[in-house]
Amino acid sequence: MFDDHDELEEMLPEKLPIYKKGQEIFTVVKDITDLIPEDNDILQDIKGQMLSDAAMLTVKVAGAEGGDLYDIRMQNAAIIRKAAMDLMVQNHSLEAFGFEYVEYFQIVRNLIEEYRLLFIDWVQGFDQWNYIIDRWSLFNPPGVGPHDKDPDDDIPYNPDDFLE
Repeated sequence: MFDDHDELEEMLPEKLPIYKKGQEIFTVVKDITDLIPEDNDILQDIKGQMLSDAAMLTVKVAGAEGGDLYDIRMQNAAIIRKAAMDLMVQNHSLEAFGFEYVEYFQIVRNLIEEYRLLFIDWVQGFDQWNYIIDRWSLFNPPGVGPHDKDPDDDIPYNPDDFLE
C-alpha cells in the first residue's frame, strides 16, 4: 500500500499541474465576469456559462482521476476539451453583447493555451490497459472495438458461491 501520508497526498488530483491551472483559470474568469453589470441579463447568462465551463476544468480532472478506468478518464477528458474550447470563444459573445472589458479575456485565452499543453501530457499518461469495453465505441483504447469479446467473460463466476 502506501508507506506514508505524504505519498498518498501527492496522488490527490489537487496536486496535479493541470488541476492547479484549472483553478487559476476559474479564478481569472470569476474576476473578469464579476465586471459584468448585474442588470444585463444576456451578459449574466454568458457569465453563468463561462463559470460553468471554467469549473469543468477542475471538476472533471478530479472525476477522471477518481474513475481511473480508461473510458471514464477519456469521457471526462472530452468534456474538459469541450468546456475549454467553449470558454476560448466566449470573448466573441461578450463583445457582441457590449461587455466593456473584453480585452481582459485575452488573459483567459493565454491560460487555456497553457492548460491545453498540460492536458496533452495528462491524457497521454492514461493507462490504456485499465479499461472496460465501451460498447458505444467512443472511448475504447486503441485496438479495442465495441464488439470485442470481454476478457472478463472467461472468469468463472457463480453468485451462489458467495451467498451461502
